[in-house]
Amino acid sequence: MINQTDNFYHLDSVAQSIYLLPEQIKDVLKQCKDFTLPKAYKKINKIVVSGMGGSNLGGRIFNSVFESDLKSPIIILADYETPGWLGSDCLFIASSYSGTTEETLNAYREAKKKKAQIVVLTSNSKNNPLLKMARTDKTPVLSFDAIENPSNQPRLALGYAIFSLAQILISANQIKLSPLSIKVALSTLAKTGDKLIPTKTNNTAFKLAADIRGCGFIVVAGPFLAGNAHAFRNQINENSKNRANYLIIPEMNHYALEGLGHPITCKDSVGMLFIESNIYSPRIQKRVALTKKVAVKNGVKVLSHKLTGHTKLEQCLEMLQLGSWITYYLAQANHVDPITVPWVDWFKSELKK
Repeated sequence: MINQTDNFYHLDSVAQSIYLLPEQIKDVLKQCKDFTLPKAYKKINKIVVSGMGGSNLGGRIFNSVFESDLKSPIIILADYETPGWLGSDCLFIASSYSGTTEETLNAYREAKKKKAQIVVLTSNSKNNPLLKMARTDKTPVLSFDAIENPSNQPRLALGYAIFSLAQILISANQIKLSPLSIKVALSTLAKTGDKLIPTKTNNTAFKLAADIRGCGFIVVAGPFLAGNAHAFRNQINENSKNRANYLIIPEMNHYALEGLGHPITCKDSVGMLFIESNIYSPRIQKRVALTKKVAVKNGVKVLSHKLTGHTKLEQCLEMLQLGSWITYYLAQANHVDPITVPWVDWFKSELKK
């Protein structure tokens, strides 16, 4: 159990949501423990997760970590339209934290017409049109009260997103997850998380944020952390208001290395943060080392962090927690509010005109 010291209650809502990641996982597992799906949902051979922004991060992360254990592939649909092959053999998960995402609402309607096996994954937020539509249609719903997400931001509710999705896939007979492995991962996460809060000295997240400051940077990771890298990139953009992207080894080695040389004038403002792991295969670990050398030879600032967890799940949650804290401290360094997204809000308001 996390020790919620007096200092915890003086943190803002973003910091609290990051700190409460282990509690989010415990809470959603408790809320969803009795969730079940009809028999027809257990005869699918493809899984589509329809969601935008923070609402598809859980699917991306889960797929990267558990791809080799899943019976069917997960396809992320970040669009209004559904693919032509969508049909009754597909599990279609309409994921929207708020239930108001227009792309997901449209995709839900199309999936219904194509007779896909639909599940709605959402929070019990007020004025939730997706939840209302699903209940009217008698579509299976997994909804949760995100009480351990004080910020109310989807990108900071990933404990709920990852493990509510896990519950759907377990119920659909697509994967088996050991309760012990989750328990161990949560115990490890609580210990590492206590070292990253603002009151702690020798804070790894704070130091990395300080080193990153002033850079538009690239997160580099191995295959099972691809979903994490995507989520980290999103949080850097939204929380820190900072330019960032990500690359995945080994794919990046076949093209991205040649793009490090130019423009020369940008080199001082570009960095690469390598997420290292002893769980990567030996070939991936060698590629990481060589990629760092190429970056240095091209004058690119190189930072590195090695994860310490013993399993893919442990390292996934460790990176999620660390990355979220980095973006929080980077927001402070950039003198920006990590909770507001003014340009996204402006864009959405313009779309409505």
